[in-house]
Amino acid sequence: MSNPIINVRTDAGGITVHYLEAGHQNNPTLLLCHGYPETAVAFIPLMNLLRDKFHLVAPDLPGIGESGKIDSADKLTIASFLNEFLKTLKLNKPAVIGHDIGGMIVYSLLRHFPDSISHAVIMNTVIPGLSPWEEVKKNPHIWHFAFYSVPELPETLIDGHQQQLFDYFYDTLSFNKNAIPTEKRQQYVMAYQSPASLKTSLDWYRGFSKDEKDNSGLMPTTVPVLYIRGAKEPGNTIADYADGLKKSGVHHVTSKLIDNSGHFSPEEQPAAVANVINEFLR
Repeated sequence: MSNPIINVRTDAGGITVHYLEAGHQNNPTLLLCHGYPETAVAFIPLMNLLRDKFHLVAPDLPGIGESGKIDSADKLTIASFLNEFLKTLKLNKPAVIGHDIGGMIVYSLLRHFPDSISHAVIMNTVIPGLSPWEEVKKNPHIWHFAFYSVPELPETLIDGHQQQLFDYFYDTLSFNKNAIPTEKRQQYVMAYQSPASLKTSLDWYRGFSKDEKDNSGLMPTTVPVLYIRGAKEPGNTIADYADGLKKSGVHHVTSKLIDNSGHFSPEEQPAAVANVINEFLR
């Protein structure tokens, strides 16, 4: 098989980073940031479709899976770490792609380190502080935002029950119920099984109040942004999310719905997502 996906480990600022890599390094680079409750493995279907045209780098986020933990889990701190990771790998102005929590991190990269990237793709998420953030927080179906923000209690209740909890999200938020098979689900559970990894994932949500502040009052940006959402994903319309980005000062926003997809678009409909990304980056 040409351009196989390989496992790589490197040191960035004294922290070990595990990442998946594929494609020729002379091709344009894409940095892929996964969401909750997943790892870089979530992007394997997409990487298989894009590896002939792009150089792909998909890290496990700090503190998850085989990647070392950093001091804080707010999105600006993670974005700053990933910016240093890009320098370590000598990756010049890649396009950055983020799903779910990874999309929030990509927004921080876009707004705080715009000179480090060429394009941004944000998938299946809402950005803290940007419309329709307040509506999303009030949605009772997004109960985990409030629950995870409680100190210490979630760790006590979730520990040992990651499989049941994660299955709930995969089964209720996806339209294609077979998109995340048993073997992959087990990989995700293993990645969040340690107390440190579990706490890291909950701290992503505990950092939302800081994220809101970090995302406010920023200068406008001309970096092109693509917002992707599953057509079967519950919640606000895609126009609401695109308008929120525009009102925040993102001048060039394109939005695309992915048919027959819920929240996990890169795994539910990887071919459609790959086509949209190809079109955007062309």
